[in-house]
Amino acid sequence: MPAETEVRTATSADAAVAAGLLHDFNTEFGWPMPPLGELTPRMAELIDGGEALMLLVGEELGLAVVRLRPALISRGRDAYLEELYVVPRRRGEGLGRALLEATMAAARAAGAERIELGTSTADVAARGLYESCGFTNLEDGATMLFYERDL
Repeated sequence: MPAETEVRTATSADAAVAAGLLHDFNTEFGWPMPPLGELTPRMAELIDGGEALMLLVGEELGLAVVRLRPALISRGRDAYLEELYVVPRRRGEGLGRALLEATMAAARAAGAERIELGTSTADVAARGLYESCGFTNLEDGATMLFYERDL
């Protein structure tokens, strides 16, 4: 595997890289983000506290953020893929797939029995990636919907 497609688990020493990628991702889509000076220590805090598992691909080419929580009906864990981002100039090269596959493996290794994610219907490329990796948005033949609200 070429070095630029290698995926590794981020440590708190990678917090600035993770924060930069997360900032770029949200800025690309016009979503509000705190300044990097606030986001970087937050990333380190989440990594060090074991509250988020972050994976990086290549040298600042992509980021996956997964949150783990105890499952309700088993002793295992559930994983939620909160973010998956590849820099625009490198999309379509398999980096997102490498991140997603490594994320699923890391979640399994951390005791997760299932993984969830959300995306928009307009993000056809992401939906194609997720579906090609076995994700579904169907429950008993009906489309599942993901809702959210600020509190």
